[in-house]
Amino acid sequence: MSVRDLSGTTAIVTGASRGFGRATAVSLAELGATVVGVARSQGPLEELREQLGACFTPEVADVSDPELPARLFSLYRPQTLVLNAGATPKAARLQDQTWETFSANWNVDVQHVFNFTREALTAPLEPGSVVVSLSSGAALRGSAMSGGYAGAKSTIRFISSYAGSESQRDGSNIRFVAVMPQLTPATELGRLYAETYAAQAGVSVEQFLEQGFGGVLTAEQAGKSVTDVAVDDSYAAAAYLVTSAGLRPVD
Repeated sequence: MSVRDLSGTTAIVTGASRGFGRATAVSLAELGATVVGVARSQGPLEELREQLGACFTPEVADVSDPELPARLFSLYRPQTLVLNAGATPKAARLQDQTWETFSANWNVDVQHVFNFTREALTAPLEPGSVVVSLSSGAALRGSAMSGGYAGAKSTIRFISSYAGSESQRDGSNIRFVAVMPQLTPATELGRLYAETYAAQAGVSVEQFLEQGFGGVLTAEQAGKSVTDVAVDDSYAAAAYLVTSAGLRPVD
């Protein structure tokens, strides 16, 4: 088993403007990678460039654009790819959803992971490259108030697993891993749903998270966990759950 040296390498992180994506971009940069951060909003990306300096390059783009992966791969030649971007689902009961709101995470989260993963296999990325796709603990537990979110995140896990099998089959030596952070108020999305489910249960957010999750996962912990998976090939499982206690392989 070995740990990759990121010095002189390039990492692309989608959804880098906030939450887990931002924390992951910072963590990768601290290990010496040049990070290309992709998001729709220029302002937060510019703020991150001010923080990280020359090792960070902002890319303002729609991650669901099917032509984006080929353009970014051709321009930056990444060795690390973190697929974190996603839509914010509507917090509502099934009967209060429309197909448009229910499918939001399929049209953004799943579509962008599919396009980037497909390009990683067909380009292909350099041997030894790593692709980490952000799924969610909701893929294991469900999420009744978030429309198609849990199903979309489960599909992301499947796409990553399928890609790993194809990489082994064709000998391209690209490692694909799905990372599944537990629910946490450390992100805007997580805070919305922690508050929603805590209110349903009639308890505080802190009580809800302690009872159901054993503590609060911070964005920094999640970002470091994603980076650990990306650099250390001893993380050989196809998927990992991320909690405040660390990484745990998921069968």
